[in-house]
Amino acid sequence: MYIYYIFLIILNINYIFCDQNPEGVEYANKCEVCKILAIELESRLDETGKTHDVLEIGYHVDDVKPKKRKEYRKSELRLLESLENVCDRILEYNIHKERSDSTRFAKGMSQTFQTLHGLVDKGVKVELGIPYDLWDKPSAEVTNLKSQCETLLEQHENDIETWYFKHQGDILLKKYLCEERALKNQDTKCLNEQLKGDTGAKQIDTDTPAKTEL
Repeated sequence: MYIYYIFLIILNINYIFCDQNPEGVEYANKCEVCKILAIELESRLDETGKTHDVLEIGYHVDDVKPKKRKEYRKSELRLLESLENVCDRILEYNIHKERSDSTRFAKGMSQTFQTLHGLVDKGVKVELGIPYDLWDKPSAEVTNLKSQCETLLEQHENDIETWYFKHQGDILLKKYLCEERALKNQDTKCLNEQLKGDTGAKQIDTDTPAKTEL
């Protein structure tokens, strides 16, 4: 029974890892890239926007004229600091192959790898074709997503700057940058996809024998 149960687990793993691409790799499309860039940039702006610091701007040799004062939250400095390495945050993502939509890119360990780690912890030998110490490293899909993010950011830097100074607070970056500009007249379906409950394959309980239906 135990051997049969392990066989079912292997079948489930193979089903998840083998998609239409024979190598099991499906890179992010432009919609997914823009969506995640918008999410991470707005998240970074939320982090940097919590301060109430005031900047003193300008320099005068005679120090007679007072320097201009500007809120950090509305400053160019905040935007530059928020943009810096924002695409590096994507390396915190994992590919959740048990999901088929854009929520496959998400932070946290996927159900598949939770199951695999659980099997290894129980002494089961699991062969994926990659060393165990590389299991939790960024996948090819994630590193490619980061590269695409950097390209998109470079192409639409002016759009992001305009949104930051003129439209922030009035319209979501996802709509302003992605729907209305970067993806104009293209597929934007992924922008509205959200993880609701368990949308992927259920995690295998490694302590309970598998049930089968004939």
